[in-house]
Amino acid sequence: MNDFSKKMPQDRREAALFQRFQALTISVKTTYHPPFHTVEDAKAQRGDMIGGHCKTLFLKSKRDAWVLVVMDEEGRLDVNQLSKQLGLGRLSFASADHLLDKLNVTPGSVTPFAVMNWPKDIHLNMLLDAEMMNKDPLHYHPLHNEATCAISPDDLLKFIHDCEIDPVIRALPLK
Repeated sequence: MNDFSKKMPQDRREAALFQRFQALTISVKTTYHPPFHTVEDAKAQRGDMIGGHCKTLFLKSKRDAWVLVVMDEEGRLDVNQLSKQLGLGRLSFASADHLLDKLNVTPGSVTPFAVMNWPKDIHLNMLLDAEMMNKDPLHYHPLHNEATCAISPDDLLKFIHDCEIDPVIRALPLK
């Protein structure tokens, strides 16, 4: 990745995330960069960062079941097959309004770290790709797309559990 200068947290959301990491004694390496809006943007600009480069998909069923899928950036999720496997009805991508309302992020910034904002009174189905979890470190945005945090799989799980979410690690249906 290009050598961008270390900056202060972008906003209160990022500052709160980093405070939570500190309270949990989770170590992350954060690299600031121009906005990555797509996987292609990230590939073109990140250089030789080692580890698992990931994407996060936020899905919703017509019956208001919510699914957060975290997977390797190279995978193409078969949403129809996942819908059948989970038995939640037809799943589609959640809207920008839902992203902001439920996770407090915008499109292009979806990250597993956003579970810290998840409403406690609503169930979230969180799926972590088993293949992805075998890579170390894993790379995710810190609630915005102008930085990337490298975190170990164990620390990612520690963070998610602290947010009172019980993720499922499984092989995901791919196209």
